[in-house]
Amino acid sequence: MAVYFLNALGPTPPLVLFATLIILPLAYSIYQRRFHPLAGIPGPLWASLTRLWMTKHSWDGDMNVVMIELHRKHGSLVRTGPSEVSVSDLSAIKQIYGAGTKFRKSEWYSVWQGHRKFDLFGERNEQFMQPNADYLRDLEPYVDDAVKVFLDNMAERSGQVLDLGNWVQLFAFGIIYENVIGGVTFSKRFGFMDAAADDGSFGRIEAALKSAAWVGQIPILYWIHDALSPYIGNHLGIAARHGSLRNFAVQEITARQDRGGDQHDILSKLKAIQKAKPHEMDGNGVASMATSNVFAGSDTTAISLRAIIYYLLKNVSYKQRLINEIDTSRSQGRLSDPVKLSEADNMPYLQAVMYEALRLHPAVGMSLPRTVPQGGANIAEHYLPAGSVVGANPWVVHRNREVFGDDVEAFRPERWLDEDKKGDMHRYFFAFGSGARTCIGRNISWLEM
Repeated sequence: MAVYFLNALGPTPPLVLFATLIILPLAYSIYQRRFHPLAGIPGPLWASLTRLWMTKHSWDGDMNVVMIELHRKHGSLVRTGPSEVSVSDLSAIKQIYGAGTKFRKSEWYSVWQGHRKFDLFGERNEQFMQPNADYLRDLEPYVDDAVKVFLDNMAERSGQVLDLGNWVQLFAFGIIYENVIGGVTFSKRFGFMDAAADDGSFGRIEAALKSAAWVGQIPILYWIHDALSPYIGNHLGIAARHGSLRNFAVQEITARQDRGGDQHDILSKLKAIQKAKPHEMDGNGVASMATSNVFAGSDTTAISLRAIIYYLLKNVSYKQRLINEIDTSRSQGRLSDPVKLSEADNMPYLQAVMYEALRLHPAVGMSLPRTVPQGGANIAEHYLPAGSVVGANPWVVHRNREVFGDDVEAFRPERWLDEDKKGDMHRYFFAFGSGARTCIGRNISWLEM
């Protein structure tokens, strides 16, 4: 209509064209750089003008190292978008993520949730279930079974060169698959490890994770694609989370229900909640929870396990100290076969190794964005207006010298044994998020590791 109207008026006046192409973008740039409420916060030029800066680095997968360098250069606040900042200030982290906070998850998470009313990760409602000790004890036998299968496969391949990273992911995926959905026989449950390969799920999961990371920076792109997908088909990997990956989970859940049985897996827990509180969790909610576990739970746990193994292999003296702790505990009769969670929790050096590896290489490399509530907020001595977005990056938080010491780039598990400092280190340990929205799968992931 606008084009028709302008054509009816004749050729577009040069001044109008000049204003459209030059003056308006220039005015926008001047406003963003000089007069916007976030104008005083340093950061990359292009980040202050367009979300394409965030989109590019999310696509490239280098946000973790980029944000470390930017915070080193600019300090506790870095402007990463026209209305978004990254924060590393410790008091601000408690303010944003602490209990009772009014900061809610940003629109970035809407891409993860899609049309579902309930989603474990994308949901911005604060009411969530956290697993208790009884819950973990019910799941431990499944982990024990997977450990046995994993070790049997390693024994069969002794002396061979293999991709240990891939095997760790097969292990993690096998546990999540069984814990969530349940299986009929031992061979069925851990078929991925027996076959030494997955069924294509890893590729779909990786594509969906990468897609969500960058599409979430411009959520409107997802919703436009969603509206047009009946006509143009699916061209975004994240749609697999709401499509093929979810359908896979639904099919397996149906098969699990048809088999019956008395498994004490995650699905049985979800079904119990659905029965007790049908108004809070319906069948779609159960499917969404299962999809989230299969989708993200296996990948993040595999990343964490790889980090632990990598740093031990790169630091032989620390590896030997851990072996000594294991041998001593076993010789004193304090370890079962397989080792129980309660026993592993009482091995201080093992715990220190795990925390240190996840400090240096947390599974999440991006910030955990939150929307500033009504009335705005003062963050790190700077006012952020309501509706702007602020977040902390785990890789940046874990390199705070005030908390973790001057040797933050070094793998040194002993730092977690310092009684005077470990309280603060645990307080700002960000590998599973923090505060009110700590990852609900943290305890299950720790059990597996």
